[in-house]
Amino acid sequence: MKKRFLFALVLLLLLSTYNVQKKINLNSRLNIETIYVENNKFTDETILKKKLSFLYETNLFLLNEKDIKIKLKEIDMIESFEVKKIFPNKIKIKIYENIPIAIIQNKVERKFYTTNDKAINFIELKEFSNLPIVYGDHKSFKKFYKVLKKINYPLNEIKKFYLFESNRWDIVTKENQTIKLPIKNYETSLQNFINLKDQINFSKYKTFDYRINDQIILK
Repeated sequence: MKKRFLFALVLLLLLSTYNVQKKINLNSRLNIETIYVENNKFTDETILKKKLSFLYETNLFLLNEKDIKIKLKEIDMIESFEVKKIFPNKIKIKIYENIPIAIIQNKVERKFYTTNDKAINFIELKEFSNLPIVYGDHKSFKKFYKVLKKINYPLNEIKKFYLFESNRWDIVTKENQTIKLPIKNYETSLQNFINLKDQINFSKYKTFDYRINDQIILK
């Protein structure tokens, strides 16, 4: 009786070990072997895949997107991403990037200013070589840019922004016209310049000085 019981126990253990081993082998087929990256216009794919290389041999069922987020946050140009699992052993990662619209030059520090009001690390990219340069700080320009958006000022016509210690702004256009704004209520001045700038009679002027209340001095 004892021998039969012992034989049954050994047989059960052998079968259990076989089933576990079979399960492990089946699961290994779901380990990530290929990573596709798409929608990255400004971020080098080689850099992206290097950051994501830790995912190889990770089981698709055990994939943790938080781990991906930690790695991709190391690349300033990336705003967000989406992950799609492609069974049995592939994933696709769609990248959404920050889009620079200006370069902030604050003393010796350079940053990109993006469409979502972030200041991110500057890198040399030919696609952004002609962006307007802001000689000021991120916080001040963020406030100023809100006014520009509000009145739909064409940012692509601006070459430089200058912020002075008095918290006053000058704008230099790509036509080399300088707009000298007052410290306060400069929205009205900007709107006035928009209304004037395309008139033939004003194209000869290089300076539009709004620093005195309710006046404009043309030079």
